[in-house]
Amino acid sequence: MRKLAPFIVMIAILVVIAFIVVVITNYHLKKKALDKGPVDSNTIRIFESLHSYGAEMLKWGFVLLFGGAGLVILEFLPYDENSPLPYGVESICIALGFLTYHSFISRRK
Repeated sequence: MRKLAPFIVMIAILVVIAFIVVVITNYHLKKKALDKGPVDSNTIRIFESLHSYGAEMLKWGFVLLFGGAGLVILEFLPYDENSPLPYGVESICIALGFLTYHSFISRRK
């Protein structure tokens, strides 16, 4: 499990960078379209097709936060190297992240 943590952190960092790049490019595309002149029906259709990543980023933010909390918890738990305990703790923490996101979204609607 200790060799898996840097790999998970690297993937998380790459996912965050990818989301940031998509949000920035969507912003620049919208800004260029608005600076060109009046907005017609084609421009409105393009704006609607650009997905807002607010709720999606919130979901993965909760999952990564709780996944990170699981890794922190594992640092303080004594376990054998061949024990399935780390996988269980990490799975439970990630599931709690998804459940927190679900309860947050259901209260929001």
